[in-house]
Formats: sequence, C-alpha cells, structure tokens
Amino acid sequence: MPIAEARIVNDREAPLMFGPVEEVASAENRQIAGGIRARVYEPLEPPRGTLAYFHGGGWAVGGLDSHDGVARFLCARTPCTVVAVEYAKAPERPFPAALEDAWAATRWTAFNLPKPLAIGGDSSGGNVAAVVARRARDSGIPLGLQLLVYPALDLRFDSHWMRQYLGGHPADDPDASPALAADLSGVAPALILSCELDDLRPQADAYAERLKQAGVDVRHLVYPGLIHTAYRMPGVLPGARRMLEDSAEALAAAFA
Repeated sequence: MPIAEARIVNDREAPLMFGPVEEVASAENRQIAGGIRARVYEPLEPPRGTLAYFHGGGWAVGGLDSHDGVARFLCARTPCTVVAVEYAKAPERPFPAALEDAWAATRWTAFNLPKPLAIGGDSSGGNVAAVVARRARDSGIPLGLQLLVYPALDLRFDSHWMRQYLGGHPADDPDASPALAADLSGVAPALILSCELDDLRPQADAYAERLKQAGVDVRHLVYPGLIHTAYRMPGVLPGARRMLEDSAEALAAAFA
C-alpha cells in the first residue's frame, strides 16, 4: 500500500496488537535536540536510569504512537525514564537522517536526563541503536546496555525497506550496516532478542558472535514460534510478552 496509508494503518492497529498498557506517571510530548519529536515517559517509582528508544518500522513507518505500549512497559517495569524518539523517516528523508536524529537524541539524553543511560530499538530502530552504541564508545558516552530487538544489521540483504532507507547509499557503509564495522571492542554490553521465525535472526546470530569475539558482554535470546514485530504484539501473540519482560529485567540489571 502507499507509504502514507501504511503509516496510518500501522499506528491505528498498534493499540489492538499491544493490548492493555502499563500505567506511568507521565508521558510528555517534547521537542529535543533542536527539534526532534520525542515522548518522555516517567515511571510511578523513582527511575533507575534512562532509556533512549528508537522505534521499528522499516525506517519508513512507526513512531511515538505505534510503540507507546512498548515504551510504557519498559518505563513501568524497569522502572526508568524512557525517551521515545521519532526520527526522520524514509523515503522523504533517507540515510543518514534517521541515524543522525537518533545520535542527536542520545547525546541530548546523556546530558539532560538522569544517568545511567541505555539505548534500544527494534528492527530498523535496532539498526540505528547498534550504530549509536559504536558512536557512544567513540565519543566517551557511557552506556549501560544496548537493547537490540530483532535488529537489521546487514543491509546488503536487500529489501524494499532497506532500499528506501539507503536512497542509493552503499549498503556496505558500517553506519548503514553495523555488522560490517571493523572494530566492535568497547561497545556497550548487549542484549539481542530474536524471533525464531524471522529472516533477520541469522544476522543477529552473527553479530552476537562478533561482539563476543570483541570481548563485549552479550546475550542473545531466541523466542520460539514468534515472528518479526512480535515485540509490540503481546495482545495477540502468546509468548511475546516474555520479550518485554526480559528487556525490563536486563535494563534493571544494567542500571543497578
């Protein structure tokens, strides 16, 4: 369907797919880092840290509303402050616009909100999170965890979504394909979540092994019977809630 329609359908169906959401103290729409749209969630309990979160959607759909349930869950269950980032979307604004927004939002979060800091994202959001983790290492911004949920790590495996995002840019650029980075040593500890029935799972397998070889503390969990996008579908997919629970537990441990 046309991209404009896909965005409407995606956001409209998100509450049905997620089901009941967690209660939080506040969810405030803001503009951060020079105009990037974000929604800042605060938990009912004192936050243990802050999570900058980048939504999935093939770099082209999704946003603050499509991932509201995810953000509320992680905020309430960790508990932590969550900065959900609405980065630039393709095809109107192709690579590297989404990445630059994610990086700017991470820097803003690091300097303006309670520490410790973690980053995370699902699918395309996991892609930019993995690159942001490397930039944070190079810039001296400490991260307690990078939470990568069925991330797209190697964009040489061609798809319509990837072509829209790249806009003609080479797929072998490590800022587009974080799996191709020459050096992963010193990046933040990682929790990678994959679904058994997801074409991106082999990329996660390979990336987890590379992180391990680089001396990075990494866990890679694979959830049987689940498909891509399960993370935001606990209302309709039995077992999907476990992914969110494991995420909150890992964040709490990282912030501790």
